[in-house]
Amino acid sequence: MSKKESGKKVDVDKIDLERMGEMTTENPGIIPFPHTVGGAMIKPEDKGKIKGRAISAMYDQTEMDMKQIYEQMQFLAEQAKTIQNRVSVSERIYQAKMSFDPIISRVYHLYQKNDGTDTLSLVAPEEWGKRCPFTFVATVKLLADHTWEVIKEGDLEL
Repeated sequence: MSKKESGKKVDVDKIDLERMGEMTTENPGIIPFPHTVGGAMIKPEDKGKIKGRAISAMYDQTEMDMKQIYEQMQFLAEQAKTIQNRVSVSERIYQAKMSFDPIISRVYHLYQKNDGTDTLSLVAPEEWGKRCPFTFVATVKLLADHTWEVIKEGDLEL
């Protein structure tokens, strides 16, 4: 400051104390705008941009959720199909001739005789020697729920 500027006198009569009182507060932290020159700048937000980003994020998230649900449905449908196939095979095996009581977790072999009837055997196809008297259908294993798991499919369709 120069010597000339420092000597200016303030005209107290020209100061509007009421207006200056409106521009100050006892608790500056609660006002919604900066109260000093060095205060943080507050800019109004573009509401359209905010809503647009929110809608975009919402669609992305819901699309991801729907994809995950679809994949879970596919997995459950595959499980249901596997169970249906196991039941179908199990029904065929329980209608077959058995000369023994099958034990859970043991492997057996299903054959079809020339007359079209099925038989469950302890003898594997390779154990018959040169000529198996039946047509090999499948190698199966008895599960704990008394359904049968197909381990190896044979010449005939189950």
